[in-house]
Amino acid sequence: MTTATRRHQLSISGQAISLLRSYSLPFVATVICLPLIVVAAAFFLGLLGAEQRETLAHLWHFVIGEYIWHTLVLMIGVGLLVTMMGVSAAWLTTVCDFKGVSWLRWSLLLPLAMPAYITAYTYSGMLSFEGPVQGLLRELTGWQFGDYFFPDIRSLTGAILVLSFVLFPYVYLITRAAFIEQSRAAIEAARTLGLSPTQSFWRVALPMARPAIATGVTLALMETLADYGTVQYFGITTFTTGIFRTWYGMNDQIGALQLASILLSAVVVLMVIERISRRQSQYHSAGRSKHSVRPFKLTGFRAALAFVACFIPVLLGFILPALQLLTWSFERLHVWLQPEFIALIRNSLILAIGASIITVLVALWLCYGKRRIPTPLTRASINFASLGYAIPGVVIAVGVIVPFAWLDNKLIYFSERFFDINPGLLLSGTIFALLFAYLVRFLSVSIQTIDSGLSQISRAMDESGEILGLNSQQILSRIHFPLLKTSLLTATILVFVDVLKELPATLILRPFNFNTLAVRAYELAGDERLAEAGPAALMIVLAGLIPVIFLSRAMQARHNRNNQAVVTPKAEEIYEPVKA
Repeated sequence: MTTATRRHQLSISGQAISLLRSYSLPFVATVICLPLIVVAAAFFLGLLGAEQRETLAHLWHFVIGEYIWHTLVLMIGVGLLVTMMGVSAAWLTTVCDFKGVSWLRWSLLLPLAMPAYITAYTYSGMLSFEGPVQGLLRELTGWQFGDYFFPDIRSLTGAILVLSFVLFPYVYLITRAAFIEQSRAAIEAARTLGLSPTQSFWRVALPMARPAIATGVTLALMETLADYGTVQYFGITTFTTGIFRTWYGMNDQIGALQLASILLSAVVVLMVIERISRRQSQYHSAGRSKHSVRPFKLTGFRAALAFVACFIPVLLGFILPALQLLTWSFERLHVWLQPEFIALIRNSLILAIGASIITVLVALWLCYGKRRIPTPLTRASINFASLGYAIPGVVIAVGVIVPFAWLDNKLIYFSERFFDINPGLLLSGTIFALLFAYLVRFLSVSIQTIDSGLSQISRAMDESGEILGLNSQQILSRIHFPLLKTSLLTATILVFVDVLKELPATLILRPFNFNTLAVRAYELAGDERLAEAGPAALMIVLAGLIPVIFLSRAMQARHNRNNQAVVTPKAEEIYEPVKA
């Protein structure tokens, strides 16, 4: 074989490998998005068959109207409350200086560690007839059952309040970041024109922060649509509870898929709104001053009022539920040493560790592949694979179990026909299906974290590695991996905690007789054994504190960097702080 022929074959082989690599990323991204494709196709395919159209018509006639009404009321109520609590807390902790504000800046993030369904359990226990609140009321007044009226927390109003207490940090976090980045010149100019702090907020700061507020509210509404534990425990019929009831209660897979497709369309609409708001936020951020807004000094009654306004969300969203969980847990210290509870911790850790490792490795491969092959197809496919985090867990679970069950049936048929062996279910109803659902659900968290870390590494380092004769795998392992350790650790922790808290996907896809902390807390609460659910719920909350600590430290560091800006004496004289 001549040298020219050998070079020609090597060239063809290199082109084939390059082509394979360029299409492998979109293929893997498509496989990851398979559950979403199945759910999205269910609605359109359901319009083709007579039986499917009849099922859809039955759902529209009897249940979908109720689901839409309850979901809309829930979203409107949650949207209004999280906006009021989040925006007011963000403004007060950013531009006002009062006693306790430094503590409030990070404590307002604590409700993020409390899953909504666990908060629902704690408030139901505290406010029930046997709970401490009504017990104290009867003891102080001498009233008996029927002598007084007490609002029922397990209602649509109660669900709105519980979800708002837990989800307002989304608005607070993003809006406060927008207030921190706002130009001091604009705010100070408003003050020199005679505007009070309140007028500066309404006429200057709030219009500039509207895109950020819209983004935060949209994220909170996505979580509201995805919630299952709270609405199910409070007895509210929404799309998530309807999917469960249709799938398990009525054994109607077609109806469950069609309900999931409607819920998916609502989430897509919210995602479009969020993306538009994010683009507007990027537009308004151009040209801002590096100097942060000088805080207004509050004293006396105004300082106390500002502290109370920021403290109440923390009290209702974290402190009271956490105290109730601690009380239940200390009353049942023996539970922590029981083999059943240890098995729950072991199962939860197996799933969380396995899912976090798999998800981070896949995200690293996809992000690095996009860096090496930055084609439009690669970028679009990876962005598509990142949609899972915004999709409710119940939708992803339904989208996973349908193709897996179909594939299991085909494998059983093939094995029985050619080998006369029934292997049983190899995919659906196994840990593999559950881990795949977690991958689809939480891949976006890892991709965003790792992609952010990769963007900070200069491409000149890749070129230097290539000059030294390193291939792509060696560049990743020797150059990028050491620089990405912090990003990889952060992504692993975030996925780990999210898997521990995930409830609907685990309920649907978990193997038989395989419980986790979240499922056990849900089962005990469903049997009205709320106090016994305390230890499992407390473990989940303690794990959820880890990313909250990361967030609070990042926000504090960002605030400190903005406050280190040097102000000239002349500016000090012109922009003297306005006394409260």
